[in-house]
Amino acid sequence: MTSPDTEAEHVEATNLLYRDPALYDVIQSDSTGAGMCQTLIELHRPDARTLADFGCGTGRDLEILAKRFECIGVDLQFGMVDHAHQARPWLDIRTGDMRTVRLGKRMDVVTCMGNSLAYVHDNNEIGQVFATFAAHARPDALLVLCSPVAPITRTEPTTATVDTPRGSATVTIRHEWDLRTQINTMHRHWVLPWGDEARDEIRRRVLFPRELERYAEGAGFEVLDMLDGTGTGLTGPTAYTVARYRWR
Repeated sequence: MTSPDTEAEHVEATNLLYRDPALYDVIQSDSTGAGMCQTLIELHRPDARTLADFGCGTGRDLEILAKRFECIGVDLQFGMVDHAHQARPWLDIRTGDMRTVRLGKRMDVVTCMGNSLAYVHDNNEIGQVFATFAAHARPDALLVLCSPVAPITRTEPTTATVDTPRGSATVTIRHEWDLRTQINTMHRHWVLPWGDEARDEIRRRVLFPRELERYAEGAGFEVLDMLDGTGTGLTGPTAYTVARYRWR
C-alpha cells in the first residue's frame, strides 16, 4: 500500500483544486451533496445524532451537516485540512487515510462524498476503506456514499466557464475510459483569469453497482438503495449508495 504522505502528494500534484483549496471551495459552492445526504439520513435514520465523513475536503459539506449532527471529518490532503482549519475552525477535521484511520468512535452515520472513494483504485485497498467504514459504525448505522458507478465514455472535449474571486476561468475537459482497470481519467486544461494555464489529470475508479454491493456486504452493510439524485432511479454516472450496518 502506498504511504499516506506519498498518496496525498500524488493526488495533490494531479489536481489543481487540491493545490488551491480556496479555489476548490468556490467551485464546490453549488454542491448538493450535503442536502442529498441529509435527505437520505432523514429517510432511513431520522434519529441519527453523530456523523463521520471520510474524504471531507475543506469541510464545505461538513459545515452544513454539522448544523444537524455532531460531526468529525477526515481527509488525506494536508492542504485541504489546513484550509478547513482556517476557514471553519469550529469543525473537527483531522488528517487521515481512510484506508487505515481509526478515530476510536462509532457513529450513527458514516459518509464518503464527493467521489472520494473513487480515488482508491486497488481492490484490496477498497476493501480496507469499507473496513474503516465498519469500524466507525454503530449497530444499524447508516452509510452514505457518493461515487461513480458508470464511466463517462464520450471522447469529444467540453468547455465550461467557472467563476472565481479573481474573474472567470475556462476549463476544457476530455474523458478517457480504461475498461481493464475501470479507471475513468478526466484531463482538464485550465485558462485562469490572470492568463496562466494549468493542466491536471483526475483518475477515478468506477465501481459498478453490484461491486459496491459486494464490498458493502463484505464489511457488514446491507445496501438499502442506490439513486442518482434526479428522482428517476439510477441512470447517471454517479450514484448515492445508502446502506445499513448489520453486524453487531
